[in-house]
Amino acid sequence: MREVYTILFYVFGLVMGSFYSLVGFRLANSLSIVFPGSFCDDCKKKLKWYHLIPIFSYIFLKGKCKYCGKKISVFYPVAELLCGTLFAVSFYSFGFSYELVIAILLSSLFIITMITDLNYYIIPDQINIIFAILIFVTNIFRLGLKTSLIYLLYGLVMFGIMYLLMLLGNLIFKEESLGGGDIKLLFVLGMVLPIVLSFVSIVIATLIAFPIALIIYLKNKDKAIPFGPFLVAGFLLTFLLKIDVGTIYIF
Repeated sequence: MREVYTILFYVFGLVMGSFYSLVGFRLANSLSIVFPGSFCDDCKKKLKWYHLIPIFSYIFLKGKCKYCGKKISVFYPVAELLCGTLFAVSFYSFGFSYELVIAILLSSLFIITMITDLNYYIIPDQINIIFAILIFVTNIFRLGLKTSLIYLLYGLVMFGIMYLLMLLGNLIFKEESLGGGDIKLLFVLGMVLPIVLSFVSIVIATLIAFPIALIIYLKNKDKAIPFGPFLVAGFLLTFLLKIDVGTIYIF
């Protein structure tokens, strides 16, 4: 039965990945996520329901808009496949539990920040606010009110530390070293894990980002490297892999 549920979560993830692509695109462009209905980014033609079937529509349309023939960004099917995989792995790792909810939230946050930060170099405040609320509420059921407040404090500590690092980086490099969206994102992510594991997650994120950033830098020295998706990936991996270096509470 577990395998059946895993498949169902994969399909659910495919659908949500398609939705998150829409959310990321519209929020980054200050558009409503409700109205109008889905449309082509280029010709603005309204899409039919069968143009929106995850993965299959991209294949059947051969990666092009049905109306104008403009190439559809590969980010859409990639986001769908990644989201489906992450949802399935989340269920396989945690089953039906509050930890599953946190894993699903982190997976969702990863997909949305991947869309917004990699394409538009922005993490909309709405995203950070919504996920902060959802994670805090889930923590209340998962950990209890007292511990969830402690984890809220962890988020504030991570926010403060990263803000100070940003100021130091700006002073050293004479330019913006870390985006404001990344710092707010650290507050959200900081509510998921104890502080020590949060730093472990940042190290993992850096190890993932460094080789990619190096390749991009060698190809285009002027291209900015968004760090948001890598941060979420670091925390998500730590959570999914159940990394435990000892639960150390600083406060």
